[in-house]
Amino acid sequence: MGAGAARRRNPGPMNEISESDEVKRRGVRRMKLFATGLLALATVVFAFARWREASGAGAWAGYVAAAAEAGMVGALADWFAVTALFRHPMGLPIPHTAIIPTKKDSFGRSLGDFVGENFLSEDVIRGRLRAVGIASRLGGWLSDPKHAERVTQELAAALRGALTVLRDSDVQAIVGEAVTRRANAQVVAPPIGRMLDRVVAAGGHHRVVDLVCVRAHDWLVEHQDSVMEAVTGGAPGWTPRFVDRRVGERVYKELLRFVTEMRDWPQHPARGAVDRFLADFATELRSDPDTMARVERLKGDVLARPEVQELIESAWGAVREMVVAAAEDPDSELRRRARAALLSFGERMAADPRLQSKVDGWLEGAAAYVVTTYRDEITALITDTVASWDAEQTSRKIEANVGRDLQFIRINGTVVGSLAGLVIYTVSRAVGG
Repeated sequence: MGAGAARRRNPGPMNEISESDEVKRRGVRRMKLFATGLLALATVVFAFARWREASGAGAWAGYVAAAAEAGMVGALADWFAVTALFRHPMGLPIPHTAIIPTKKDSFGRSLGDFVGENFLSEDVIRGRLRAVGIASRLGGWLSDPKHAERVTQELAAALRGALTVLRDSDVQAIVGEAVTRRANAQVVAPPIGRMLDRVVAAGGHHRVVDLVCVRAHDWLVEHQDSVMEAVTGGAPGWTPRFVDRRVGERVYKELLRFVTEMRDWPQHPARGAVDRFLADFATELRSDPDTMARVERLKGDVLARPEVQELIESAWGAVREMVVAAAEDPDSELRRRARAALLSFGERMAADPRLQSKVDGWLEGAAAYVVTTYRDEITALITDTVASWDAEQTSRKIEANVGRDLQFIRINGTVVGSLAGLVIYTVSRAVGG
């Protein structure tokens, strides 16, 4: 598979030459021409000096020739070294050349191992976070009202987005199932018994009894005919009608008198009977197995009714609308409480060294867990990314970015080689003389 196919298979920044890369490549070409020009100049000088030396020009020609010759050697050696990084010199498959294209994957593995060992170790992460002092900085930042308001806005936007993305049907089903499962798993009779016992002991049920008595009295006054019909309708057929009517009137008056007395007399015996009944029922709810079993069956029957399930599920819609409205309103109680909580937390964290130490410990522990758990995945990302790069394009891109500086190696090799050759030639002449 060719390089073009590899680039199509693995598109990415390293497999594309950008406009800035082209500008850098033009700079590299200019530096290459300059370095090559120095080599050509050294060659011309060497040839000229040798010609003049052969013509008897004098000792200076030997010095110039030696300097030019060493400069040529230095330039060629450094040209070979620089070129061998990116390609085979002159296209010859000389061993240990074209290092970047042929060793790209090895470089990626080495880079991944280096990052894992030196940057993704638990000790390094903990030490760096401890030196930064994130908790103290975060506390100082959050204690600024403007920053607290900004965080509140971002949290509100995130909350609105999350509630918008969630489908009501899914959430309603989850809420209904969770509430039902929780209610089925919880035995409700004893808690109800304890609550009822406290209500009766505190007399909290008296208002309910008062309300029932008032409503019963009003109903009897408004529906006398209904009570009379109910009593006379149940009388035997052989009794005279006037007798049935007198019995109905008597029953109605007794009922009205009884309810009126209960309404107006707080110490009515019937009220005491209600108190004793509720107290006994509370005790049975806490201790009587038969009563508890009946309550559990009633609970199951109530929860199984479609109307109850619809009510539970519909509660999500009301909660969602309420939360979204509160998140959108900057002056809502939700937003105000969130801002106040952030400010308070920021002020505490900025001033309390113990809280700072605790928060820093949490952050260090979380970062250490991520590093130790996912270090291999992180280093594999580096290795796999480098492996996906096209070798030829990667070599060109790297050369475009660092090649200009590398050409100075060739230039320095020419200059330093010339000076070294001149020194060596001078020393050899001095020793020989």
